[in-house]
Amino acid sequence: MSAGQSEAGIVTRFAPSPTGFLHIGGARTALFNWLYARHHGGKFLLRIEDTDRARSTDAAIDAIIDGLQWLGLDWDGDVVFQFARAARHAEVANQLLESGHAYRCYATSAELEAMREAQRAAKLPMRYDGRWRDRDPSEAPNGAPFVIRLKAPREGSVTINDRVQGPVTVNNEELDDFVLLRSDGTPTYMLSVVVDDYDMGITHVIRGDDHLNNAFRQLALIRAMGWQEPIYAHVPLIHGPDGAKLSKRHGAMGVDAYRDELGYLPEAINNYLMRLGWGHGDDEIFSREQAIAWFDLDGVGRSPSRFDFKKLENLNGHYLREAEDSRLAAIAQPMIERKLGRTLSEPEVQTLVRAMTSLKPRAKSTLGLAEGAMFLFEARPLTLDEGAKALLEGGAGDLLESVSSALGGSSEWDETALESAVRRVAEDAGLGLGKVAQPLRAALTGRTTSPGIFDVLMLLGREESLARIDEAVALAA
Repeated sequence: MSAGQSEAGIVTRFAPSPTGFLHIGGARTALFNWLYARHHGGKFLLRIEDTDRARSTDAAIDAIIDGLQWLGLDWDGDVVFQFARAARHAEVANQLLESGHAYRCYATSAELEAMREAQRAAKLPMRYDGRWRDRDPSEAPNGAPFVIRLKAPREGSVTINDRVQGPVTVNNEELDDFVLLRSDGTPTYMLSVVVDDYDMGITHVIRGDDHLNNAFRQLALIRAMGWQEPIYAHVPLIHGPDGAKLSKRHGAMGVDAYRDELGYLPEAINNYLMRLGWGHGDDEIFSREQAIAWFDLDGVGRSPSRFDFKKLENLNGHYLREAEDSRLAAIAQPMIERKLGRTLSEPEVQTLVRAMTSLKPRAKSTLGLAEGAMFLFEARPLTLDEGAKALLEGGAGDLLESVSSALGGSSEWDETALESAVRRVAEDAGLGLGKVAQPLRAALTGRTTSPGIFDVLMLLGREESLARIDEAVALAA
């Protein structure tokens, strides 16, 4: 498909190597491909490039698929595994050999190293010198091993009208005759990618701009086969806040770490990654439907984007506030159970759901939600943090005894009755409400911060609240 053709029938792909987790840059590449396909009513395909058998693992494949599913990036059709298609890749290499677009190279490892050493000494570009390009294979020793190389064009230049980078031109003399099939008959990455893209009907190759140089080599192979050329869009990489290449200290972790270790929601990750290199006016927060409606390659910038954890955190806070309480409780529950070392009962699960309304306005992550809810399920006697201990010193015991009496004597256990009772205690003591609420919070939660004190009383219920207060009174005595 050329740039002038209709954009109906668009097919994009995400093609990770399963040598590790689905990192955040890969997730953005997948997202851009998914959005472009969905925007144009096309297909988004998934290919696992598992030809590096020494480093590819089933665990990494599972992590990639799990990460994509968590982000909601569904693909069309079955997953394609590149290694399983090795025979097809070799078939194409042999077709190129038969048509004269490829040749056998019998250069030994020692000869190639000597060639590279001479190039280094002469400060020449490191590339194969074509020594077997026009030689007759009969000149090679009988049974000598060989590789199959593409006979790349040597004159003129190639221009790619990249949808992100604009027109990019490379002189053909800068490209070498790269290997298609190794001496053991296995295909190289460069061959496999081109054949798979063609067979899968890929119309648009959207990927990181670190692959831009590969595009020119792959294009030479595509043209040698007489295949339709895809449209290329090479997206700038993500950098850290300091402008350096994104590393683990910047946030170059697996998507699973953003979920499990940092507590982000998938909609926050998607929204943030979409804005990382793409723009739609001043819009910062948008729904999935808006993302699909608005996304196009014209909005992708040419400069690297800088990863900003503060912006991601703020976005996550927004989506936490928007999320359903039952969903958030289901995310927080296993975290709480791991800390408690036990399973929550059904009534406790219902309490957790109710607690989300009070917890999520302050939370920045699902980890924060779980941590904020822990006090509800901890067994007495509560473990008090240092701040809470300090709040229970002085005359706090007498004050809490008055609170216990007032709350215990209340016929109703609702926010209006609870607030009225605690206010009466404060007024009788000649104190502001906060001076009573702080030691009461320490007694009920073991902490200095929590949801509103009347929310806490409602969530804990009469029996547990009074038991905790009386325990604190005894401790303060």
